[in-house]
Amino acid sequence: MPVGDYILQLLQAGWMGLLDYLAAHVLLCLVPAFFIAGYLSGLMPKGVITRYLGPRTPKHISYPAAAAGGFLLAVCSCTILPLFAGIWKRGAGLGPAITFLFVGPAVNILAISYTGAAIGMDIALARIVLSIAFGILIGLIMAALFKQPQAAPSVGLFEDDSAMRPALWVFFGLLLAVLVAGTLQIDLLTGTLFTVQLPVDVPMQPTLDALNLTLQGALLIVLLVIIAPVAWKGLNDVLNGFNRWTWASLALVALTLLLAAPATESGSIVIHFTGRFVAEALLLAAIAYVAARHLERDELAGWLAETWRFVKQIFPLLVVGVFAAGVVRALIPEDWIRTLAGQNTIGANLLAVTFGVFMYFPTLVEVPIARMFLDLGMNRGPLLAYLLSDPELSLQSILVTGKILGRRKTATYVGLVAVFSTLAGYLFGLFLAQV
Repeated sequence: MPVGDYILQLLQAGWMGLLDYLAAHVLLCLVPAFFIAGYLSGLMPKGVITRYLGPRTPKHISYPAAAAGGFLLAVCSCTILPLFAGIWKRGAGLGPAITFLFVGPAVNILAISYTGAAIGMDIALARIVLSIAFGILIGLIMAALFKQPQAAPSVGLFEDDSAMRPALWVFFGLLLAVLVAGTLQIDLLTGTLFTVQLPVDVPMQPTLDALNLTLQGALLIVLLVIIAPVAWKGLNDVLNGFNRWTWASLALVALTLLLAAPATESGSIVIHFTGRFVAEALLLAAIAYVAARHLERDELAGWLAETWRFVKQIFPLLVVGVFAAGVVRALIPEDWIRTLAGQNTIGANLLAVTFGVFMYFPTLVEVPIARMFLDLGMNRGPLLAYLLSDPELSLQSILVTGKILGRRKTATYVGLVAVFSTLAGYLFGLFLAQV
């Protein structure tokens, strides 16, 4: 193949991966996560965070609290990043913040249950137990290696009496509910309530098929492209006042979430309105009501300004990372898996961890990919190493974490995750997988 054609093929792989990411994975989880991060940074008093996750909080409180926080949210690696940035900016200790960063994407209830069904409960149980243990241990090591400056002396552990008004807690709960309603896979949300079939064919269907897109996915990408300049004009200077672009950007975000919620079919325009769509609509209406009736204008401005700051800081790196991962994935021949990871060796487990870096897949997608690896001959030890590292060490998450923590801390974190995942996979393959 000519070099020019080969390069074009790689660029096409990266572009297709990016289109798939923007059309589906990024919306119902990542968009609410940015608004939650903006809330944590702009509306939640620092004392509420540092009371349980601060550098002076006893380890037996801060680390379980961080693991519990990550477990309760149970989101993917790209979604946890803005949340991690939010709690770190508000004064969380490095160790608990790292624990939160690790546990969140690793202990996703949906992924764990899917792992048990598709691969085996031995892998699923090892994944959840080791993820929590590693998250706490890596956090403790990071805190020991990078000492934070001690806070000024105070009268006691819970010296900060910062509190939030009940309306702010309700607002926070509604934002979390939007995230949960958009990602939780239960019949109440995924089941079809009613179906609408429009009496027209999908326009440009051959083009959409060539891009591996549905009409819904294409419309979502168009909305994201429109939101970017509108949000820039409406949110970039929101602290100095709201304008019509501010309201337009919020309306477009709400429309995007509502468009992403229904299920659709390719070919003819068939829309299945699910419980997820109804839940999202009701929650968005409740958020608008609480914001209009119970939040001050400066509180809303601070929340939106912080949300937009996180979007500008993190989203471009996510796009670059997803595109690069698509290119690298096209470079790796499938038969390498059988050749290099078919035995339970340290090298095979380390290679599986490397797969987790360069062959990132969204949450739940990594499970069928792991099943494919297993069918192609990957040993169960390296398979576990891959499943432990994939949610943590994707290219985009490394780039974003480096932006938040700096190169030294990020390099140390990446090294610790790689070492622990490699050893866990090797020991699992050596002992437990034989039982």
